[in-house]
Amino acid sequence: MALLAVKDLTKTFATGHKPISALEKLNLDIDEHEFVSLVGPSGCGKSTFLHLVGGFEQATSGTITLRDRPIGRPGPDRGMMFQDSSLFPWLTALQNVSWPLEMKGLPKRDRHAKARDYLNRVHLSRYVDLYPAELSGGMRQRVALARLLALDSEVLLMDEPFGALDSQTRELLQEELQAIWRRDRKTALFVTHDIDEAIYLGTRVLVFTARPGRIKADFRMPDVDRSGDFRKSEEYLRMRVKIWDLLRDEVLKARVLEETT
Repeated sequence: MALLAVKDLTKTFATGHKPISALEKLNLDIDEHEFVSLVGPSGCGKSTFLHLVGGFEQATSGTITLRDRPIGRPGPDRGMMFQDSSLFPWLTALQNVSWPLEMKGLPKRDRHAKARDYLNRVHLSRYVDLYPAELSGGMRQRVALARLLALDSEVLLMDEPFGALDSQTRELLQEELQAIWRRDRKTALFVTHDIDEAIYLGTRVLVFTARPGRIKADFRMPDVDRSGDFRKSEEYLRMRVKIWDLLRDEVLKARVLEETT
């Protein structure tokens, strides 16, 4: 049985002149411990899909179930990380990561110990007492990642979490996230516009069609070491070409759609 099951999922948004169909009859099964990367043209419904899984939006029709239970409102079984770190500016890094543990009712000593452990995992042990305004963009995203991990959700939902970072910081965070996932094997859904990021991180890469979003292709990635050399391998380059060939057609369709609506 799939951990996460999506059946005939449709989402339509009401607008001033006519409804916009973001997703239409989307079907998908995700197994436990998979890291699923979602790529597609802008406006194809990737982020909408993530928000539906998170419970931040409600489907027009169709169902999403987690362990055979219908998904409703947001809950601790699904943790979300956004492109903006969304940290509390009045809390230190340690306090930000401790916050979900406080919501779970852990005593202060225990939650601070756990928060320090998660901050250490993202190499921020020296910065626990700094506030978000005192941290770089990459460091803020590391704190946000540590907070997501501290929540210990069944499913991690990540909506372009590295999209606003410079390329060097982004690549380093990809490596850190991959190492953390290899150790913990949490089920994850990761939205990105970056094909290389999708391939490097994912055990699966889903290519979405132009709006309304459906799944055009579902690629299974090889379960190999994701060190720096993986990005240089022939298998990686072949997969990149395949995905871009499919994605390019959808990007062009999306551009035509934008010009005619």
